[in-house]
Amino acid sequence: MDCEHRPNYFAGPYIERHAEQREDPQWIAAARADPATRYLIAQGTTQLLHFNPEPHIAFLANGAPLLSALPPTSLVLLGWFRGARCVLVDVAAGTPLELPAGSRLEELRPLTAVLPAEEAGLLAYARALIIWRARHQYCGICGAPTAPIHAGHCLRCTNAGCAHEFFPRIDPAIIVLVSDGERALLGRQASWPARRYSTIAGFVEPGESLEDAVAREVAEETGVSVARVRYHSSQPWPFPSSVMIGFCARAAAGSPVRIGGELEDARWFTREQVTSGEALAPPTQSISWRLIESWLQGDS
Repeated sequence: MDCEHRPNYFAGPYIERHAEQREDPQWIAAARADPATRYLIAQGTTQLLHFNPEPHIAFLANGAPLLSALPPTSLVLLGWFRGARCVLVDVAAGTPLELPAGSRLEELRPLTAVLPAEEAGLLAYARALIIWRARHQYCGICGAPTAPIHAGHCLRCTNAGCAHEFFPRIDPAIIVLVSDGERALLGRQASWPARRYSTIAGFVEPGESLEDAVAREVAEETGVSVARVRYHSSQPWPFPSSVMIGFCARAAAGSPVRIGGELEDARWFTREQVTSGEALAPPTQSISWRLIESWLQGDS
């Protein structure tokens, strides 16, 4: 495995999950009795941040007025963040909130470039759980309401005759830097900023290995055949619930490009064309940039 050691953005050892604690039926009482417990507030996909002037998570502590009227079913044990117990509070849409001074509810994506990396990882984790909870309020088998168990990490059907359990879902997607030796294959979608190009990506289909998905997506989007597929690294991507699995792959020198699928354009770029700005690279927080950066440094 030729994987670099530094974690991608949204990844890394930012939290101690302590999954065994989810089995404690008294976990909420323990959280409320612990003066160090910190609460992360979310309403929909927005999360509570304060700005002074840079954004940080606006954690609340036990005794905060905002917490007093919320039901136990809104709480999810995330783990221990910076040594303190951390609980997600999933506030129902439309619930009026009196926010602490200097704080506001914000979406994560526009702030990824300015948030501390550890806090961005925690917010991404919480966001993925929020979206899963919103999409599984009812049993997909019998239609009865679901209720949280295992400290909020499982939703169980409340119909005793069904009692099916639902766990958080993750959608695997591949993303790949294809090189023919001296050039990289990059594509762009019509909605992106001018000159923005990125690596090729797509979701893994049922019955398909990750390597098969790489070959299929590259062929569908660009008409290029690849070989020597090699794993690079991965990245949680909570927009809404993906994990991006990064690869490098080789194509035959001079392979022609045939645009297809969702791309507006795809072409081969030299390292000089990328570094000169002829191709505007994706944001540095993305795994796509990590793949391009690795290639620019000579990893072909």
